[in-house]
Amino acid sequence: MPHIDNDIKLDFKDVLLRPKRSTLKSRSEVDLTRSFTFRNSKQTYTGIPVIAANMDTVGTFEMAKALCKFSLFTAVHKHYNLEQWKEFAGQNPDCLEHLAASSGTGSSDFEQLEQILEAIPQVKYICLDVANGYSEHFVEFVKDVRKRFPEHTIMAGNVVTGEMVEELILSGADIIKVGIGPGKLVPGSVGGEVGHCALFGAHTRMQSTLLSFFSGSVCTTRKKTGVGYPQLSAVMECADAAHGLKGHIISDGGCCCPGDVAKAFGAGADFVMLGGMLAGHSESGGELIERDGKKFKLFYGMSSELAMKKYAGGVAEYRASEGKTVEVPFKGAVEHTIRDILGGIRSTCTYVGAAKLRELSRRTTFIRVTQQVNPIFSEES
Repeated sequence: MPHIDNDIKLDFKDVLLRPKRSTLKSRSEVDLTRSFTFRNSKQTYTGIPVIAANMDTVGTFEMAKALCKFSLFTAVHKHYNLEQWKEFAGQNPDCLEHLAASSGTGSSDFEQLEQILEAIPQVKYICLDVANGYSEHFVEFVKDVRKRFPEHTIMAGNVVTGEMVEELILSGADIIKVGIGPGKLVPGSVGGEVGHCALFGAHTRMQSTLLSFFSGSVCTTRKKTGVGYPQLSAVMECADAAHGLKGHIISDGGCCCPGDVAKAFGAGADFVMLGGMLAGHSESGGELIERDGKKFKLFYGMSSELAMKKYAGGVAEYRASEGKTVEVPFKGAVEHTIRDILGGIRSTCTYVGAAKLRELSRRTTFIRVTQQVNPIFSEES
C-alpha cells in the first residue's frame, strides 16, 4: 500500500536563521576553515569546504585553479582525458590536494579513473556520481572502488535519506552527496518559473523563459519523475545519520545565494557543492554567446539532452532527459563570486555568534517563514 509521510519537510526557502547574542566584532574574525579525518580512508582534509560541482560547465580545471587559491575544492568532471589531467597536474601541483577525480559506474569510466589515479598519485579524492544512489549496482560499485583504492577518500551519491547514507558509508564511502531534485522551481509571473532567490536570477531564453540561478536549477528530476526531497530536511536527516557513523556529507544542490550556503552548513552539512552559482564565469565551461551586446554562457545539467548528445550521442530510447539548458549572463572572473559567498557565510556566523564555521550548526536555530525577500524589485517592470 502507498504510504504518506506527514512529517513536514523543508527547503532552504522555507526558513531563516534566528540571530543570537554574539561577541564577534567583525566578520573578519570568523574562521571558515574546517579539518576532517575521514572514516574509511583515514585521510585528513583542511580547507574551506565549498565544492565546485562535477559538471562540465562548472567542475573545470580552470575553476580548480581559481578555487584552490581560496582553499576551496573542485570535483573535476569526468570528461577530461588522461593527457589533459597530466598537463594540468604538471602545471598546477599545488591544486591537486583540493580536487577529486569523478567517475560514473560504467566500465569505461572506471578504467579512466584507474589511469588517472595511477598516473597522478597526488589526487587522493574520488567522486562517484550517479543520479540515483539507491541502486544495488551503485552500492556494489562503491565497494569495488573502496577495495581498489583503500587509501583514497570517496565521495558518493546522490541520496536523500539516512538509511542510504549509512549503507554507503558502511560500503566504503567517506562523504555522501545529498540531494535529489533539490532545485525545485515554483510558479512565477515572468512567463515561466522563478526560483525563490529571483532577485539573484537572470533571464534565460532556452527551453522557455526561466529565472533560475542555482545548483539543481538545471535538474528536472522532480518534474520528470515525481521523485525528490526538500533539501534542508534531507541535509539535516542525512547529517545526523552520517555523523553517527563518523562519516560526512555534502549538501549538493538547491543553493542560489550565499544565504542558502550558510543554511546548508547550519543544517549540518560538512561540505556544500555548488553548480549554478559558479556557472557563467570565465573559468566555467559552456559556450560563450553574445546577443544584443550582452554575453551569456550555456549552463546545463549532466542528464540534459544537450549533455547526452555531447557525450553519449543522444538520449537513449528507454530514458528521458532530466535536465535543461539555460543561458547564464556572463559574470567575469569567479573570484568576485567566491568572495561574495564567503563574505555572506562569515556574516551569518557573526549574526549567530559562531567564531568558527564548525560552530555554526551548534549555533543555528531555524525559523519557519513564508517569504525570503521583499519581491517588489525582484521582477523587471
